[in-house]
Amino acid sequence: MSQPSAPRRLPGGWRLAVHDSLPSTSDLCRALARDGEPDGLAVLAGRQTGGRGSNGRSWVSPAGNMYLSALLRPPGPAREAGQWSLLAGLAVAEAVAALLPADAPLALKWPNDLLLGGAKLAGILIDSSAADAGLDWLVIGIGINLASAPSLADRATICLADRIAAPAPEAMAAAVLARLAHWR
Repeated sequence: MSQPSAPRRLPGGWRLAVHDSLPSTSDLCRALARDGEPDGLAVLAGRQTGGRGSNGRSWVSPAGNMYLSALLRPPGPAREAGQWSLLAGLAVAEAVAALLPADAPLALKWPNDLLLGGAKLAGILIDSSAADAGLDWLVIGIGINLASAPSLADRATICLADRIAAPAPEAMAAAVLARLAHWR
């Protein structure tokens, strides 16, 4: 695991720690949450060696794409954890839509994919822990294909660089976190 940069303050109260490489941004956020890390930490990695997607799938994580996880400690009952997937999907869709022409064929495939022209562009994974019927913590993991799209046997994939000059991962992370703060 690489040493992170000193966390940088972003609008919306986020603290962004950037690593060159991690096994998984979400796994690190989960461990930090269990150790008492406060709300508002976001972890970005230049690449992941053990990224994961939904249903136990591995998440291919080459350099140039965005691998981001955000740690939240939202108030409310544990049964509301699933709603965060929709909020995160909306935040990711809005951040990406701001870069594309207005008629770009973006679609959310609930609960965890953002599609561009029917091909997977991004994925969202939610991890949470409950305490006393409330949420103790919530980690939102987000991967966006900026520079390259992995080849998947079961679905078409795409990257932003197929359509536009893709932003750097840190710029994309800041845009996603801004939209997440807005909807929060």
